[in-house]
Amino acid sequence: MKKLFFFILVSFLAVPIPAQEVPTGFDLSNYGVSISPDKRVIVVLATIEAARVTNEKGEPVRVFQTPLSTEGLKFRDQLTSDLAATPADLRERIANFLVRYKRTRPNATDSELVAPFISMAYSLSDVPDLADPVVTIDLPGQLLDVLDFAPIVRDFYRRSSISANLDGYYRDYQKASDNTLRSTAREMVSELLYYLKTRPLLVIEEKVKTESQRSRSSRTRLQTVETRIRERKFVIVPEMLSPSGTVNFVNVKDEYYAIIPPDSDLSFSEVRRAFLQFVVDPILLRNAKEITTIRDQVKPLLDARRKERSNISPDIYLAVSRSLVAAVDAKQLENERTQAAAAEARRRIDLLTSDPEKRAVAAEFEKLKGEFADETVLRLAEEYENGAVLAFHFADQLKGVENSDFDIAASTAEMILAFNAEREANRLVQSADARKRALALRETRKTTPTTNTLTAENPVTTKLRVIDEAIRARRLTEAERDLKALLQGNSDDARIYYNLGRVAGLAAADIEDQEQLAAKLLEAKVAYENVIRIANVQRIDSALVSLTYVALGRIYEFYDEKSMAMGLYDQAIKLGPVSGGGHDEALAAKQRLIRQQ
Repeated sequence: MKKLFFFILVSFLAVPIPAQEVPTGFDLSNYGVSISPDKRVIVVLATIEAARVTNEKGEPVRVFQTPLSTEGLKFRDQLTSDLAATPADLRERIANFLVRYKRTRPNATDSELVAPFISMAYSLSDVPDLADPVVTIDLPGQLLDVLDFAPIVRDFYRRSSISANLDGYYRDYQKASDNTLRSTAREMVSELLYYLKTRPLLVIEEKVKTESQRSRSSRTRLQTVETRIRERKFVIVPEMLSPSGTVNFVNVKDEYYAIIPPDSDLSFSEVRRAFLQFVVDPILLRNAKEITTIRDQVKPLLDARRKERSNISPDIYLAVSRSLVAAVDAKQLENERTQAAAAEARRRIDLLTSDPEKRAVAAEFEKLKGEFADETVLRLAEEYENGAVLAFHFADQLKGVENSDFDIAASTAEMILAFNAEREANRLVQSADARKRALALRETRKTTPTTNTLTAENPVTTKLRVIDEAIRARRLTEAERDLKALLQGNSDDARIYYNLGRVAGLAAADIEDQEQLAAKLLEAKVAYENVIRIANVQRIDSALVSLTYVALGRIYEFYDEKSMAMGLYDQAIKLGPVSGGGHDEALAAKQRLIRQQ
């Protein structure tokens, strides 16, 4: 029992770095998120890739010159080789359709032209049938424009080599996505849900009225109400042939698909917005009555924007939804950047001795915080101009969510009903100065790299982030090797010793042999003691010291040396509730030991 107890406690200790960390054991599937290629999309885009026309030099070229990522370009070369034997008449048939389609949209980029074909793939049944949808009346116009391409896709599937290679492509897609996509997806989902303090609604119960005839001879029909369960899911679809730098978002009833290159980093991707849409949609559906209440206030604002930009939808519900998503996206990013800069400022202030130096760091932080706020205002203004006329309103309302532990789902009704049309009508005027500052800063950063020391990434910190991911994935041997290599030349960095202790503690949890267990725990103890040694001669992050006292206390508690453990917990408690520290854990552990006496 001791061993299990030790494992549970140690496994939740993590390296303190200036960002919201992914909780240990964070499983995307628990939040309705999966990462999975789609064979329908692969086949449709491969069909497009097979099309050829002749250029002015008489050379065969692709109809769509879609820009691809590095991995995508490699796959394109492989696909070109694999499809070399595709019948010429089939290539011509594909090319004729694409040329006609492209000719009707002369101003669209190739990346934009591909998007409807990706949507069309999700209207088809799975391979090998790739059958047309039974009902087409509800399909959007852009999709209907390319639905006639489906028979060509089916012909391509039958007559080319794609069917024989498809399983291999699928495995390659999965392997490629594991390198970057999976870890950044976990970070994205974790950070957004942590900010909103909510979980996505994954199951919807729907009441459906049904009628049945009492008997053959009777005309009387019985009406009953059935409860139907609908499952919701968000799928990140790695696709080698997806245009680089572009996210294609497809919503099919309760299924949300974000199609992107498999080597994408989701930290600052439009996939964030797609996932937020997945989270927000059922919340707003539950508050449809409140949206109806403010409808007459929102409509004039939306009509005013539609006079400027005719492509803006007049749908009030859509305006509310887009506004909330835009506000969360902007405010969460501002909040995360501000917290990271604040953590770095605290770390630097802890290392300084003179008041003027400390004040200079504090002033630098305040300046940076203002720049973050200006950038948020600019982003909200851009969204407002595009029809998200409640973006500023929701951004203000989110301040209450940031400063509380309330689930946004419980606060949405109040947020909607607090809307004031007169206040929102003047937002663009009121934000003019902040927008000018943010635009000027954007232009400056295009030519001049940022020199702010609070946001500059320390190379050791960068490496520790990579190592932290290995630790969370339980690649402990790899993590230990990299930490010891990092220690060379950085022997005074307490964070490295802390993580060595963390790795040793996690490894100890899997050891049955008592001698080996004792040796591993000794490694952990020595590493943590090095953190305390460094803290006694130089200023280091208080949170790190706090966590170290707790980790050492756990080890002594494991060996029933309760007085030593109590003393170490007291040390952590004396440091106070520092952000990211172990104060609460120490307090709980001390109370537990007192009850055992």
